Amino acid sequence: MSDTPGGPGPSGQDPDDNNPFKGTPFEQIFSQMGGFGAGGGMPDLNQLMAQMQSLFAPHDGPVNWDTVLDLARKAAAQEPDPTVSAAQSGAVADAVRLADHWLDTTTEFPTGVSTTAAWSRAEWIVETIDVWKVLVEPIAGSATAALGQAMPEEMRQLAGPLMAMLGKASGAMVASQVGSGLGALAGDVLSASDIGLPLGPIGKAALLPTNVEAFAAELPDVTTDDVLLYLALREAAHQRLFAGVPWLRDHLISAVAEYGAGMDFDTSGMEAKLRDIDMTNPAAMQDALAGGLFDPEPSAAQKAALEKLEVTLALVEGWVDEVVSQATAERMPAAAKLQETVRRRRAAGGPAEQTFATLVGLELRPRRLRDASTLWGALRTRQGTEARDGVWMSPHLLPTAADLDDPLGFREGSDAVGELSEEEFDAGLRDLLDGGDDTRPTE
Repeated sequence: MSDTPGGPGPSGQDPDDNNPFKGTPFEQIFSQMGGFGAGGGMPDLNQLMAQMQSLFAPHDGPVNWDTVLDLARKAAAQEPDPTVSAAQSGAVADAVRLADHWLDTTTEFPTGVSTTAAWSRAEWIVETIDVWKVLVEPIAGSATAALGQAMPEEMRQLAGPLMAMLGKASGAMVASQVGSGLGALAGDVLSASDIGLPLGPIGKAALLPTNVEAFAAELPDVTTDDVLLYLALREAAHQRLFAGVPWLRDHLISAVAEYGAGMDFDTSGMEAKLRDIDMTNPAAMQDALAGGLFDPEPSAAQKAALEKLEVTLALVEGWVDEVVSQATAERMPAAAKLQETVRRRRAAGGPAEQTFATLVGLELRPRRLRDASTLWGALRTRQGTEARDGVWMSPHLLPTAADLDDPLGFREGSDAVGELSEEEFDAGLRDLLDGGDDTRPTE
C-alpha cells in the first residue's frame, strides 16, 4: 500500500507526526537529506544511515569537512552547473587582462593578479574551502565547548558518553548548515572576492561564468560583455588591494575567526535545560536540544570588535568601488548603472550576504560601503592617488566609523603624508615590510 508523497497517510495522519526528530536540531539534518518534513515522507533508511555515518565519522576539529564538501556539492547541483568551456575561460582571462590595464592608471598599487580562472559552482566550493575552514571552525568550536560548560558538574561526571554524543551532534549540525550554506552561496557569488573577503588562492582572479551570465540576464540594457568586464574590474581591484597591503588579508580573516572563537552562548538557559534532562528518557534529550540551545549572544567587547571589522570591510569595498569608478569614468557608459546595481544588490541583503552572515555571524553594512567610497573619492580629489592609497600603509591610519559619518571631512585641510607623526610613519613602514603582524591592534 502506498500513500501520496507529502500527503496524509491512510488514516489522514500527517507524515510529520511520525517524525521522531520533530522540533530538534536533527530535523534540519534529515530534511536536508531528503527525509522527514516538507512533504518528504519516510526517508530511504539505507541512504539515511550512510549519511549519518558520514556526519558522525571520526574527524579532526569540530567540523567534518569531507561531509561539508559532499553536502555543498549536492546543494549546488540542485541547479545546472555546467563545466566551464574554453571560450568562457578565455573571455574571463581577456576581461581580467583589460581590467588590469585600466586599473594601472587609477592606483599606486601594482597588479595583484598572477593567474586567472573561470570556475563552476562546484569549483568555487573546492577552491574556497580552506578559507571557510578558518572562518567557520572557531564558532563551531565555541558552540561545542558551550555544551560542555553548560552541563552541571554533577551531570558532567556521569555523562562522559553523553558529552561525546553532544559534541558529535553539534559538529554534525554545523557541518549540515555549512554544507547547505556553501551550496546556496555557490549559486549566487560572481567572483572569488564577491563578499569582500579574499576567499580564493592568493593572486588568482576568478569569476563564475554561469552566475555572471545569470546576473547579466537581469540587466536587459547592459551587454554581457560589459557586465563581465565590470565584474573583472572589481575582482582585479580586490587583488591589487590585498597584494599591495600585505597585512590586510590575514588581518581580515583572523579578525573574523577571532570573532567566532569568542562567541558567547546563553549558557544559563542551557544549564536550566540540561539540569532537567532525564538521562534515561530520549524524549527529554530531544526536548533539551530543541530550539535556542545554540543561540549565540555577542558580548559587549565583541560588538565593539564587530563594528571595527565591519568598518574595515566597508573600507575595502569602498576603495574597490572608487577605483573601478575612476577606471570606467571615460571608458564605459554602462558603468554607472552597473555600480548602482552592485550597490543595491548589497543593500538588499542578497543570498550571498545572508548566507555569509549565517555561516560566520557577520554582516556587512551597505551604508558604510557608500560612505567609504565617498571618503576615498574625496581624499583622492583633494590630495591625489598616492595620498589615498597611502592610508593603507597601516591599520592605525585607516578611517574610523566616526570618519565614515563625515566622509567628506576625512583629513580635510591636512597634507596626508606630511601630517604623519614619526611613530605613525615607522609603524606603517613596518607593516609594509613584515605584513603588519607586529603592529596589528589587538581586540
